[in-house]
Amino acid sequence: MVRASLTAILYGLAALGASSGSRAAAADARTDAEWTMPSRDYGATRYSPLASISAQNARGLHPVWTFSTGVLGGHEGQPLVVGDTMYVVTPWPNVLYAFDLTRADYPLKWKYRPDVSANAIGVACCDSVNRGAFYLDGKIIYNLLDGHTVAVDGKTGRELWKTQIADLGSGETVTMAPLVVRDRVIVGASGGEFGIYGWLKGLDLATGQVMWTVHNLGPDADMGVRVDTFKPPYDSGANLGQRTWANDTWRRGGAPVWGSVSYDPELDLIYYGTGNAGPYNPEDRPGDNKWTSSVLARRPGDGLLVWAYQFTPHDSWDFDATGTMILADLTIGGHTVKALVHFDKNGFAYTLDRASGRLLVAQPFAPENWAKSVDLTTGRPAVDPTKQTGVSHGNVKGICPSLEGGVSPASPPAYSPRTHLFYTSTNNLCMDYLAAHANYLKGTPYMGVTSPYSGGPGGYLGSFIAWDAARGVKVWENKEPFPNWSGALVTGGDVVFYGTLDGWFVAADARSGKVLSKFKVGSGVVGNPISYRAPDGRQYVAVYAGIGGDWALLSGDMRSDDPTDIRAPADFLKDIARHTSQGGIVWIFGL
Repeated sequence: MVRASLTAILYGLAALGASSGSRAAAADARTDAEWTMPSRDYGATRYSPLASISAQNARGLHPVWTFSTGVLGGHEGQPLVVGDTMYVVTPWPNVLYAFDLTRADYPLKWKYRPDVSANAIGVACCDSVNRGAFYLDGKIIYNLLDGHTVAVDGKTGRELWKTQIADLGSGETVTMAPLVVRDRVIVGASGGEFGIYGWLKGLDLATGQVMWTVHNLGPDADMGVRVDTFKPPYDSGANLGQRTWANDTWRRGGAPVWGSVSYDPELDLIYYGTGNAGPYNPEDRPGDNKWTSSVLARRPGDGLLVWAYQFTPHDSWDFDATGTMILADLTIGGHTVKALVHFDKNGFAYTLDRASGRLLVAQPFAPENWAKSVDLTTGRPAVDPTKQTGVSHGNVKGICPSLEGGVSPASPPAYSPRTHLFYTSTNNLCMDYLAAHANYLKGTPYMGVTSPYSGGPGGYLGSFIAWDAARGVKVWENKEPFPNWSGALVTGGDVVFYGTLDGWFVAADARSGKVLSKFKVGSGVVGNPISYRAPDGRQYVAVYAGIGGDWALLSGDMRSDDPTDIRAPADFLKDIARHTSQGGIVWIFGL
């Protein structure tokens, strides 16, 4: 029985796949049928070449299967499909389910319930979310909220190893999905609101042993910087991660890693973004504060830093850069470029050369007014001085975007090599920003800000867009009444999928944006769609739904099991509270 108020939703859609005569060809293309890592491929494109679901038949999608996790909380991330098994990870208590896709009703194969501390719930900034798992070498690897990484046997559900990587006592929790490159499991920690000393670690895939740890700020020795290998495109000199901070403020400067990681096998580089600088009052930390709100490129084998680029120097607005770094080869100025594309919380979309980190394109993709432009020669934004924050500036009003960002870093975009377009959810929110001096106490919030939100210009709060990253141009936009918080999926059938906070799951034409079908899933969607071909030869699309994350803090009283939760929602979110419940269902839909 589906318990709609106590569940997360996996929403699936099915289309008839190849005919029985071509099943062998489908078997040969098993990698096309599966979804074994968070973004499906190392380039983080979230593109599936499966094309049985198309713009011509997507209007016929309908539900065929559901499952309830029974867990309240924001269901971010995505399931995995490996061979004949689907794997689902819940928010805390981070239970892992394995379902048999070869049998009717997808029965449960096994369930792994880890030993994970409830103390992590009180430390996690923004709900007890989990952003997914990774499959390699017969293992399901994922992170637990209380600061552990685990490896589980994909066939039996037996725990193979468990490693502590983070320190709850310092305010570190782990919500990100790991990335595995060869024999290295790449992991990082949340905690920018607690003044952590942000880091990245590489674990051994076979044993879970920590092989290297590097920090994202501080002295070169801590950061894995060598003068002969570190070549940032716009900066020079030693100890940039230390001398761009006043005194020793870098020691509690933040730079968490709670988003996704991508990888280029040819360059042998991993790419990831860092979070905000701490505290939120920028006058407590003069300088550029490198390398917060930045993208870093490292060697996966030893963690050595090769280049870094800072999107928002001296971050004065909580503009984390932990969102996805999508890798794609683009034609820019008549030349093919190995590009990295990033939609930043600060409202700008960036296209960089991923070999060198040099900036090629930077244009706003969402309403923003904190910067007038980004200089391609220096890589720096031209900040509007009237939007600069700090205690001495008082209450700075009408900054766009809000600290929720022009896009949430938890909402990964998608890229289609067929349309050469990028697809992403966006938000249209602005804020007032009143900074206060903050005092650091280990393991407690280290923030110093009051920042109420308001709707942005245009009378809508979010949208879903298609973006030409070679030119920095918006191609089409579907405006939404509420902020958009789901990830994107695009397929070989030229269909793009996304969800909304008021509980709709949408299939749209990837070339025009025309809505082809939509289904009410009963809870706001903050998860990421995937597509796969099941053993029955059909193509499916699946997504978690279950509102949470930051919206658990903003949406007011939505928990029927908590009599003390009587909060009123923010004015512009009252309709979300009326249209959705926290939690949801696991669904699969077919033609």
